[in-house]
Amino acid sequence: MYTVNDLFDLSHTIAKEYLSKYVYPWEALGGIKAFIVELGKSLDKAEYDQISEQVWVHKDAKIAPTAYLGAPCIIGEDTEVRHGAFIRGGALVGKNCVVGNSVELKNVILFDNVQTPHYNYVGDSILGYKAHMGAGSITSNVKSDKTPVVIKDGEERKETGLKKVGAFLGDNVEVGCNSVLNPGTVIGRNSNVYPLSCVRGTVKANGIYKKRGDIVEKR
Repeated sequence: MYTVNDLFDLSHTIAKEYLSKYVYPWEALGGIKAFIVELGKSLDKAEYDQISEQVWVHKDAKIAPTAYLGAPCIIGEDTEVRHGAFIRGGALVGKNCVVGNSVELKNVILFDNVQTPHYNYVGDSILGYKAHMGAGSITSNVKSDKTPVVIKDGEERKETGLKKVGAFLGDNVEVGCNSVLNPGTVIGRNSNVYPLSCVRGTVKANGIYKKRGDIVEKR
């Protein structure tokens, strides 16, 4: 349930060719920055402006003058980057996205129509088509003991070999306000997470995460 193909419809990202090389989404994290740099060089100059070194912004995107766009990054068509947004670098943001006030992005791929509108931190993560982060919800990407992150699904464990792994949200996932997605969290397509949740491990597709040990299937 947590392969790239399980989680994402790759037709909704310009990272399709890149992501299709991997079985598991965390395998793609290490190469995001290099991929953005190479992709940026190939973008149509009639559609994208290179506003600074290794920073490309679609001509139809709306960027607040107070937003910080660190290299490398690509901001897609009709995406809005709002006041005080902090893009640290390594961010590929798709079409029709919202990167809101005081939102921080680092080493991420946001598919088309993703919304991170208010006070979110998203690091070392991939958010699928139409995924939505409620206000104040964050991806925690480093364990407190600084050991490599393990993806857990019941008794099954997948070693990532990485010390920085955030969350992987499938298409159409809704995360409630002020929730924390712990390192290595995977949420399947069309699932919902209740507000104020502390999520670990995996949530199957079409699920509703109410609290730890209380995940029900949508009717």
